[in-house]
Amino acid sequence: MSNNENVKVGEKAEDFTLKNQYEEEVSLSDFEGKKVLLSFHPLAWTEVCKNQMESLEENYEEFEEKNTVPLGISVDSVPTKKAWSKDMELEKTQILADFWPHGEIAKKYGIFREENGFSERANILINKKREIEFIKVHDIHKVPNIKEILEKI
Repeated sequence: MSNNENVKVGEKAEDFTLKNQYEEEVSLSDFEGKKVLLSFHPLAWTEVCKNQMESLEENYEEFEEKNTVPLGISVDSVPTKKAWSKDMELEKTQILADFWPHGEIAKKYGIFREENGFSERANILINKKREIEFIKVHDIHKVPNIKEILEKI
């Protein structure tokens, strides 16, 4: 587990701004009136992380129907995110680079693994009021169950 204090359900989600795979700035506050799923994954170019991000893409329409924006986040750089999203053929899902300061957003949410230099595999659902509604840290070696996430929304 991370060394940081984990955020708790009911707490206000801190705003942040990160760049996506297209080098565009994305802020949590951009999604006023929507729920946001922060889907943290350790590292690009790994099979489990790939499956996790592809599950967001494959279920994007259901997220939209539920007025929810799924965002993938890891400590990888923007050029890495760009190449990886192209390789996975992501067309809708934004994947954000929590690269510099290294892992700052994962640290804010209490899921940065100092000993590894990357985040936990975790899903954090933020409601329309910008409050944390659901948090689950998953086994680092297993793909989160997307159906479980969609049911929580």
